[in-house]
Amino acid sequence: MSQKIDIDILQGKTTNHLVGDSILLEKETFKAFEKMKREAFNDGIRIKIVSGHRDFERQTLIWNSKFLKFTEEYKLKPEEAINEIVRFSTVPGTSRHHWGTEIDIIDEEFKNEKNPLITEKYEAGGVFNKLKRWMDLNSKKFGFYLTYTNDEQRKGFEYEPWHYSYKPISKNFLEEFKKNNISKLILDLDIMGKEYLTKEFIEKYINENILSVNKELEL
Repeated sequence: MSQKIDIDILQGKTTNHLVGDSILLEKETFKAFEKMKREAFNDGIRIKIVSGHRDFERQTLIWNSKFLKFTEEYKLKPEEAINEIVRFSTVPGTSRHHWGTEIDIIDEEFKNEKNPLITEKYEAGGVFNKLKRWMDLNSKKFGFYLTYTNDEQRKGFEYEPWHYSYKPISKNFLEEFKKNNISKLILDLDIMGKEYLTKEFIEKYINENILSVNKELEL
């Protein structure tokens, strides 16, 4: 049975459970990452986190800026803009990055790489392929699993070869989050384009974006 988790933790509205300096992580996640980082370093891989915990305000800023960009710069209809946003970004308050259990990683050897979080850079010939191959072989023994896999059966967010989740904690967090009225949490938000978040959209978003993750994270 999962332990009850405060909704403020799940929605990125508190940092009481986090540790770290510039990048914050949930305490157990931090310990596990440090172990994995040390072993990777011994194998010639310098894992660098470029995104860990992301708070509610930051996610709201990301959402609003993307909504403005897609509607004003790219002239998309609001509904189209929202569908484009949720290919890679979450509705504020529903991001797994709020929990402190998620990490986006690169190889620090190439820390000055522009726009690092691009799928091709983790594939054969890409600057982060060495990192990806090491993670494929080793990440699970430290509790880290790809969150959004390259699985055609998985719906929702696009494949993210840089995004890993610390399963021993994130599994419980997701179970607790599912116990909330997520539709109401979304409808209560004050974000751009809120009026276009229809009942149908929210239902689809919950099922395909929030719940459709790497199946190994659910076991």
